[in-house]
Order: sequence, then structure tokens, then C-alpha cells
Amino acid sequence: MGAEKIPTGDATKGAKVFKQRCAQCHVIDQSGKHKTGPNLYGLIGRKTGQAPGFSYTQANQNKGITWNKDTLWVYLENPSKYIPGTKMVFAGIKKGQERADLIAYLEEECKK
Repeated sequence: MGAEKIPTGDATKGAKVFKQRCAQCHVIDQSGKHKTGPNLYGLIGRKTGQAPGFSYTQANQNKGITWNKDTLWVYLENPSKYIPGTKMVFAGIKKGQERADLIAYLEEECKK
């Protein structure tokens, strides 16, 4: 099973994808406040289910992976397939370039 090559993403385009597809449920700031989904500040390098103050499902807490380009690539394509039992009701981003752009944006914005 070979690893899929992740296209180079454009963070500027990714910001638009985030605004259209993610901002309804997520924020990225240092406030620590959450919406329906967890605040994504500090996401890159953090283990699943670990944002302080957010109530995660056991499935998310127990997944035990660390968020990075590779794990986000698989997760964002189909969240409920990657983490069965997650409460994130998002169908995913099927278009590879859109996903790569979003990941580039997240890599810029979600670091502490």
C-alpha cells in the first residue's frame, strides 16, 4: 500500500476553503473558545481529541494519531471513515487540490 502523493497546497486558496467549508464549526485563534467543533489553534502536532475544554467522542480521543499533513490528508477526505464514531458530521473534501490547499492553510494558521 503506497503512500499517496499529496499535491502542493496554496494557503491563500486554503483560507477560502476554510471560510466556505470549516468556519461554520471551527475557529483558529488563541482564545481557547470552541464552536460546534474544537478551536483548531495548535492543531498541527497535537494528538486527536486533545483540544483543552472541548468534549470529544471516545472514538476521537482513542484514535491516537498526531495531526500533520499526512493524517489530515486522509481525515479530510472522509472524517467518519478515518475516525468511525466521530461526531463531526462533515462529508469531507473529495477534490485533492482543495484538500491540499486547506492543509497548507491549516499548517500556517494552526501552529502554536
